[in-house]
Amino acid sequence: MNSMVVAVGSTRRPKLDAVRDALAVIAPRMPGHPHFEMASVDVPSGVRHTPLSREEIMTGARRRAEALQRIARENNERWRYFVGLEGGIDIIQENGVRWPFLESWAYVTDGEARESFGRSGAVLLPEPLAKVVVDEGVELSQAIDAYAGVSGVRDAQGAWGVLTGNLITRHDSFRIAVISAFAPFFERESRSNARIGV
Repeated sequence: MNSMVVAVGSTRRPKLDAVRDALAVIAPRMPGHPHFEMASVDVPSGVRHTPLSREEIMTGARRRAEALQRIARENNERWRYFVGLEGGIDIIQENGVRWPFLESWAYVTDGEARESFGRSGAVLLPEPLAKVVVDEGVELSQAIDAYAGVSGVRDAQGAWGVLTGNLITRHDSFRIAVISAFAPFFERESRSNARIGV
């Protein structure tokens, strides 16, 4: 069986579970139907704890994957794919109103020529929560604990779970982002001999 190691730039359970579940559905669509194994390493994002723009979230995801690539080179690791995950807030101004959306992003690269981003959906932060996180600069993981009245939300359902009544969890959002980021890798292969007609 074709075995490949996917390096993930996090040691947080919701993120790792999300990648594991995404890989389970991706593997049958990849060339050679590889068996994926995971290596998890806690690496820095190079951005603030709670990114406050789409660009900053994407940068954080990319930088985590780039940090994994450096580790692989330094330690001669035979990792096939590098996955960086980052969550944050994308602030949209529309018709004079501020709309702060929580988003989860994934960046995937093979460390050579192929790379892609993927994104979850987005969920609106209530104004009291947005005021604390966006205006006062409190880290989302701390603010969501206070907002929900519990501790450890980040390592459980995440802010996603709190804001959607657990209809969408942090795990779910990152799973979608990872599948979206990997899509060009398996979609290109499945369509390589297809012809698109208009």
